[in-house]
Amino acid sequence: MSNIPPMTKDEIARAIPHAGAMNLLESVTGGGSDWISCTAVSHRDPANPLRHDGRLPASAGAEYASQAIALHAQLTGIEKEPRRGFLAVINNLSWTRDRLDGVAGDLEVRAEQLAATGAALQYAITIIGDGQILVMGELMVALERT
Repeated sequence: MSNIPPMTKDEIARAIPHAGAMNLLESVTGGGSDWISCTAVSHRDPANPLRHDGRLPASAGAEYASQAIALHAQLTGIEKEPRRGFLAVINNLSWTRDRLDGVAGDLEVRAEQLAATGAALQYAITIIGDGQILVMGELMVALERT
């Protein structure tokens, strides 16, 4: 069941602390209490701040997914009062392409909540582009103490 409505890039920018070029997500296409699906087009932008030597490595998918996780936590009220989160653990991250900048179409960034405690959030993540899974794995976000 979907209870997170579609959102634009501007609406996303107001919901999470990532600013300017580091706001990587373009839109939210849907979500529920334990999942979110977003799109991204910034992987094609030559000025993407995650590029290194003009290339956007597939490992940058972890940051795209981290932003989807931050957005999900904010929109679903997982955190009663917003706290800063830090990517603490990347587990079983794998990819089918070395680079994301060569993906012609939009990226679909999916995050599914596996666990939420007062100290951390754990999600399974999948990034899809050009009709195939590009990046998958699990991320744990540590939440700042209040």
